[in-house]
Amino acid sequence: MNGTNEAIDTIERELTAFARRARAAAARLHPDLPLVSYTLLAHINDQRGCRATDLAAHYLLDKSTVSRQIGSLEKLGLVERRPDPDDHRVQVLHPTRAGAELLSATHASRHTAFQERLADWSEEDLTRFAAYLLRYNQAGRADQANRTGHTGHTGPADPATAA
Repeated sequence: MNGTNEAIDTIERELTAFARRARAAAARLHPDLPLVSYTLLAHINDQRGCRATDLAAHYLLDKSTVSRQIGSLEKLGLVERRPDPDDHRVQVLHPTRAGAELLSATHASRHTAFQERLADWSEEDLTRFAAYLLRYNQAGRADQANRTGHTGHTGPADPATAA
């Protein structure tokens, strides 16, 4: 096996371990909130509200998948629908106060965990690692867009769903 193949095998193995840890951490933070739901809730919050169709396009998910996840978020009291002020026929999703509080607490917990895990890394190493992750996820989005014809994803990738 050559060095490139060994490196790719290591990357695959380590990204899989990362995704498993992310899912397990999400389950610990809120047992009823799968990682996909957490990601959608975070996106709704970051966008200060959005439509379910926007979520489906952004994450290249089937509308029925998004609908199920949003239904779960609504049942948990983390998301609410409000009429679009420009078009009352359209429903815009917004985090509830409980949803925003959950996101804030979760973000603080995750940020602390990353700070602890990366405490002995130099600023140069952190900057390089961040650039590599961005590059990797941009390539993944471009590949996925080429396969599906969707090009709507312009924001940061969700590391737990990138492959």
